Amino acid sequence: MLWSGLATIRIIYLQLKGRRRMAQIEWKQEFSVGNTAIDDEHEHLIEQINQLYYELDHSADSATIEAMLADIQAAISTHFALEELLMQEAEFAEFEEHREDHQHLLDQIHDMIFSFNEDPDSGRELLINKVSDWFSHHFTSFDARLHEQLD
Repeated sequence: MLWSGLATIRIIYLQLKGRRRMAQIEWKQEFSVGNTAIDDEHEHLIEQINQLYYELDHSADSATIEAMLADIQAAISTHFALEELLMQEAEFAEFEEHREDHQHLLDQIHDMIFSFNEDPDSGRELLINKVSDWFSHHFTSFDARLHEQLD
C-alpha cells in the first residue's frame, strides 16, 4: 500500500515537474516613474500580462488568448501615447530614443500576436519566453531614465 501511494506521489510530481509554470511579474518600485497615471497603467499592464500567463499556463483556448492579446496591445498603445505626451510636456531629453523603443515594442507585440494567430503552439511558446522580459527591460531601462526626469 505504501508503494502505491509513493508511486502516485511520484507521478504527480513528474506531471508538475514537466509542466512549465510561468513566473508572474511582480510590481517593483523600480518600475515607478513617479507619475500616478503612468504608474497605474504600468500596474494594470502587469496585471494583464499575469492574467495572460495564467491562461497560457492553464491551456486556455486560442480565442481567449487572442482576445487577451488584443486587449494588451490596445492598453500598451494607449499607455505609450500618454507617456509620450508627458515626455513632450517635460521636454524629456531622450524623447526620440524612448519613442523609438515604444515603436519597436509595438512591432514586437504585433509579431507575437501574428505568430500566435498563425501557429498557436509555437506562438504560445514565444509568448511564454518573451513577454515578461520584454516589459521588465523597458520598465527598468527606458522608464527608469524617465523617472529621473519626472521625479
